[in-house]
Amino acid sequence: MSWSERQQAMLEAMGLRVWTAPPVPEPEPTAPEPVLAKVEAPAPVRVVSVLPQIVVPVQPAELPRAPAAAGAVAAMDWTQLREAVAGCRACGLCEGRKHTVFGVGHERAHWMVVGEAPGEQEDLQGEPFVGQAGKLLDSMLRAIGLTRADGPPEKQVFIANTLKCRPPRNRNPEPEELAQCEPYLNRQIALVQPRIILAMGRFAVQSLLRSSEPIGRLRGRVHEYQGVPLIVTYHPAYLLRNLVDKARAWEDLCLAMDVLQRKT
Repeated sequence: MSWSERQQAMLEAMGLRVWTAPPVPEPEPTAPEPVLAKVEAPAPVRVVSVLPQIVVPVQPAELPRAPAAAGAVAAMDWTQLREAVAGCRACGLCEGRKHTVFGVGHERAHWMVVGEAPGEQEDLQGEPFVGQAGKLLDSMLRAIGLTRADGPPEKQVFIANTLKCRPPRNRNPEPEELAQCEPYLNRQIALVQPRIILAMGRFAVQSLLRSSEPIGRLRGRVHEYQGVPLIVTYHPAYLLRNLVDKARAWEDLCLAMDVLQRKT
């Protein structure tokens, strides 16, 4: 590459040394080669192979993890469902979990509480809604005469999460992860046969209702999930950070009680 005098001066000012290659001498002329007589090449011979065709099998790429078979899950009893959740490897969340979080409560409770995803303490203990958020939920339930402890079905709740495994660093659930766990939650609801569902938190609400609307627009109304009345409210972890919305959460609980009383 040749450089103009101005370009060379700019490069030298930047501290770059310019090296110019010496000129390449032109080759000396040579005598022209003698022209040979044109000889026609023989026609190409077509060879037909008689060997059999060999098919080399191609190794398939690693297949994605199979989702939980909704048809098989829909026929499971409680024991089979617990075992399926405990051994599930349908998505990558299984790699980092300590425990799956199946759910707790009366298996025929009148109330069913559906949360979002396990947190750190839930992952360690294998139980939904523990820690400070769990204590707040217990207080909310006691205020309306309910408990997760032993008791008759009309006084107990069954608590489950939309996801059964904790996302890393408590990140938001991915749509694929929610889809893989959906058959498990559907079967839990079918087995419990609750008279009312309390959906707590954005991902639980949006997953059950197939809606992208915020909770603020969905609460205060009676929705349905597979024929069961569903009430939308805030997650206890959210209420711990936003105390002003505790009054709205109490309104949601009162609405749920009214719906259940009218139903009975």
